[in-house]
Amino acid sequence: MHCPFCSASDTKVVDSRLVAEGQQIRRRRECSACQERFTTYETAELLMPRLIKADGSRQPFDDDKLRAGIQRSLEKRPVSVEEFEACINRIKHRLRATGEREVPSRLVGEATMSELRKLDEVAYVRFASVYRSFQDLDEFRKEIDRMEEPGVQPETDA
Repeated sequence: MHCPFCSASDTKVVDSRLVAEGQQIRRRRECSACQERFTTYETAELLMPRLIKADGSRQPFDDDKLRAGIQRSLEKRPVSVEEFEACINRIKHRLRATGEREVPSRLVGEATMSELRKLDEVAYVRFASVYRSFQDLDEFRKEIDRMEEPGVQPETDA
């Protein structure tokens, strides 16, 4: 690490601490040349995989699009901001955990439905109705009936 004061390349770490709930490391450094001290922060650069759409096109993962879709389904529901953020983080973690550079966009939809089902059943049905393009009330009824069956996972499009 170069010293921001004299640009010398020889600096040493004096102290390291975890910050931001363990997501960052704060390091106090000292320049060997001018003895000035400064602080640096390290974070892991975790890249989200690209999404392969149903039509075969590829696009970067869009955090804002995920947030907007979940937020619409949670509108006027008793879900805290912390629960909302945790839901998004779990979905992103699941996508990163695949270890793949590209994943089918279907994986995002399935992960979102799975998380919403645990978080709020009304939000889950709202999201599923848009994701699966429900055409009539019968499709809503079938999905609700499926939710009431013990141990049955939500149906996914394959």
